[in-house]
Amino acid sequence: MSLPRQDERHEQLVDRPIVVSAAFEGSEEIAEARDLARDFLATVQARHGLPVSNRVMGTVQLAVSELVTNARKYAPGPCLMTLQVEDGAVQVAVWDSSTTLPLILPPDPTRIGQHGLEIVMAVCQTFTIQRKPVGKRISVSIMLADDPGGDVAGRQAM
Repeated sequence: MSLPRQDERHEQLVDRPIVVSAAFEGSEEIAEARDLARDFLATVQARHGLPVSNRVMGTVQLAVSELVTNARKYAPGPCLMTLQVEDGAVQVAVWDSSTTLPLILPPDPTRIGQHGLEIVMAVCQTFTIQRKPVGKRISVSIMLADDPGGDVAGRQAM
């Protein structure tokens, strides 16, 4: 039996989603959600060889922080976060038990607070809200390689 060449293994990995999920119940766990996102992307880069720029690393952590914060703040019970890499993008999905859809306010530089979803919508490629039989799921998509030849998390650009 012959082993697949390195480039064949990489192609096979890219065709298969890479996924991690976790439940969060307390507001102190928001930092754990960010840490999970950072560790997940570091693994995607180190173990699977997919590029993750510093911008992507920060954007995913920002989206995770905002989505999990809102779920913990506005919905009773735990929330579930899933991170998935597929088709060159990170999908961040956060489910919570509340059926109330978030209020997305228009940009207003004079407003104090409530800019989280506005910011997330501005930095992500997609933003969707889906009602579920119980609660809702908010999902965003962030491209992994915004500059494949540029700065990659964990190393300096040359």
